[in-house]
Amino acid sequence: MKNIIGRLVVLLVVIQVLSSCHSGKSDKNANSRDAFSISFVEGFVVKPVVLNQSISVAGSIRAAEETVLTPDVAGRVVMINLPEGQFVKQGTLLVKLFDADMQASLKKLQTQLEIEEQTKKRQGELLKVSGISQLEYDQTTLQVNSIKDDIEVLKAQISKTEVRAPFDGVIGLRNISVGAQVTPALGLATIRQVNQLKLDFSIPEKYSADVTDGKKVHFQVEGLDSVFEARIMASEGGIEENTRNLKVRAIITSHSPVLKPGAFAKVELPLEVNPTALMIPTQAVIPAERDKKVIVSKNHKADFVTVVTGVRQASMIEIVDGLSPGDTIVTTGLLFLKPKAGIKFSKIQ
Repeated sequence: MKNIIGRLVVLLVVIQVLSSCHSGKSDKNANSRDAFSISFVEGFVVKPVVLNQSISVAGSIRAAEETVLTPDVAGRVVMINLPEGQFVKQGTLLVKLFDADMQASLKKLQTQLEIEEQTKKRQGELLKVSGISQLEYDQTTLQVNSIKDDIEVLKAQISKTEVRAPFDGVIGLRNISVGAQVTPALGLATIRQVNQLKLDFSIPEKYSADVTDGKKVHFQVEGLDSVFEARIMASEGGIEENTRNLKVRAIITSHSPVLKPGAFAKVELPLEVNPTALMIPTQAVIPAERDKKVIVSKNHKADFVTVVTGVRQASMIEIVDGLSPGDTIVTTGLLFLKPKAGIKFSKIQ
């Protein structure tokens, strides 16, 4: 009996020792978890700032006026006055086609007109003394007018053999030589009015209300750091169905020899000014599958808050919904924090 009681006592002692050891380990694990949950991270205090919103879109520089010179009729080139890269005045004769046959016909008609006008003059004198009838005089008058009409028609045909500058501009590279047979489908050269340039670009339809005549836009061209300025002059009357974009045209007010028609331009269109925008560092936003989150410090604990973002800049991003002024968010160590984890800030901006 005494042996049984002794064994029971020993067993109770062993159980108590094991329980004490297990309890000590649990306390150490708990302390370890608590220590791990406290992270030294950097923070950022959310506060309202003035946000000058803008969007960047692609654009193209165009000449104020530009057209491809083409003849009105087919024919052989007998004269060329296309000074490549040079300025020409409006109305300057640039290309002349063969028209010797029409010039001969014109000369013949002019001779006939002189004869008929002399005849009409003599008949007018005779009509005064009743030397001829009114009918004869009217027929001669009709003949004179008919010849004049034929001359005008022939002059119009001759003018089609001439290609003149439609406006003041600079001639591009010519595509023909003297003696070439040309047709109305052949482009002879291009003329551009380069003393005034335009800027064409398209913006998403949601920003169409921000486009007003006279509004300033800024742009840059490839390979240059300079910023140029333009003023919106007009926009398309409707939205393109395929792209849902609005076409906009501006007049470039910055004159520079480096700006060439056809060049690519990166256009910056200013939008409305938001005086109370909430801007936070972009690295503070955690992208998720369906939304975006930010870690907010609440009672020194990590609280994962869903946010709605707006305008993005180089290093900052606008928060439209989810944060309030005065919130302190975590900007570093985001991957090591879990919900409700303890937070200690080493630096707060």
